[in-house]
Amino acid sequence: MELTISKVLSANDSGETGGHQAGLLIPKKECILSFFPALNESELNPRAHLHFEDDAGQYWEFAFIYYNNRLFGGTRNEYRLTRMTRYIRELGLVTGDEVLMNRDSGGNYSISYRRSSAQPVSMNEAEGTVIRLGAGWKVVNI
Repeated sequence: MELTISKVLSANDSGETGGHQAGLLIPKKECILSFFPALNESELNPRAHLHFEDDAGQYWEFAFIYYNNRLFGGTRNEYRLTRMTRYIRELGLVTGDEVLMNRDSGGNYSISYRRSSAQPVSMNEAEGTVIRLGAGWKVVNI
């Protein structure tokens, strides 16, 4: 099954605040988490390294991490997609730009983006239109 999710970047996501963060915060919604591989929650901070291909054919490695040290006496209990800083900076993405991530039926990941000034358009015209629902994360039915 093909699945697409998207995230409208905040100033914190794009690095415009100057603050440090450990990647994009992933909501604990099953419809979003199901995009990513399952992680072993009994391990401390389990992670999976994912390879995304962009529209130019370049591969990017991101890490999907469950920071679960709250289960081990700490305070964090959140999912993040890390190692995206280079992708965001090299493409000059800013607050309001949208990152679209796709996983095809073969388990291959791809990534694209849409500038905030762009009108909603089809990510894959042969399969359907991406509908912009608002800020934040969303599942895109194609």
